[in-house]
Amino acid sequence: MAFIKEESEDVKIEETFTVKQEDLQEQTDLIEVNEGSKEEEHRVKIEEKNYLQTDGILKRRDKNHFICTQCEKSFGRKDDLKFHMMIHAGEKPFTCTQCGKSFSQSSSLKIHMRIHTGEKPFTCTQCGKSFSQSSSLNLHVRIHTGEKPFTCPHCGKSFNQSSHLNCHMKIHTGEKPFTCPQCGKSFSQSSNLNCHMTIHTGEKPFTCTQCGKSFTCSSRLHQHMRIHTGEKPFSCTQCGKSFSQSSHLNQHIMSHTGEKPFMSNHLV
Repeated sequence: MAFIKEESEDVKIEETFTVKQEDLQEQTDLIEVNEGSKEEEHRVKIEEKNYLQTDGILKRRDKNHFICTQCEKSFGRKDDLKFHMMIHAGEKPFTCTQCGKSFSQSSSLKIHMRIHTGEKPFTCTQCGKSFSQSSSLNLHVRIHTGEKPFTCPHCGKSFNQSSHLNCHMKIHTGEKPFTCPQCGKSFSQSSNLNCHMTIHTGEKPFTCTQCGKSFTCSSRLHQHMRIHTGEKPFSCTQCGKSFSQSSHLNQHIMSHTGEKPFMSNHLV
């Protein structure tokens, strides 16, 4: 009987130990689940935080468009908008120390200063002519390439500059907005009026630095300078012959087309 009792007590102890082991395992599993849940929750929170941060950056980028209230032009930087607003305000804080002319941007003043310094950093690889602005070089290159991307919708004549097309269009419209205050003669271009005004004043402000000859217009001085430089930017597409003036090229082209140049009656 004592043996049976002792065995019964051993069974109870073993059962109790087994139950405790099962409880311990269940608690361990529960802790692991809880820890796993916490880790998952923590990971989700981090992901949500990162998402919100990323979303916030994207939103800031979307909002980071600075729009001009005057013309609705958009800018990526606040400083760019600030400089742009000077155009509307008429503000010109950058002044040339040489002539007093003012500009809204420092870059414009820097380009202007090349007039006084004579700096011409942009050089044509075809003829060696230099320019103070890259845009001027780009326009000049079209003389060599023959590119004329601006075409008149009325007569089909093409031009290498949009400004030349705009001036040409006045031939069709008959517009002559520039009038001489001395004699009332009108012109389609302000430059033509300026040249005309020198007839009344006798002024010849444009002087050749090579020979001292003076001219009423800068364009005429420019043409004259080709005598000294030997520049012949106008080339015939038929035979390759070059000329210093476009009018000379036009006369030459008639030799290929057979067209007769205009002659006055008293010479016929």
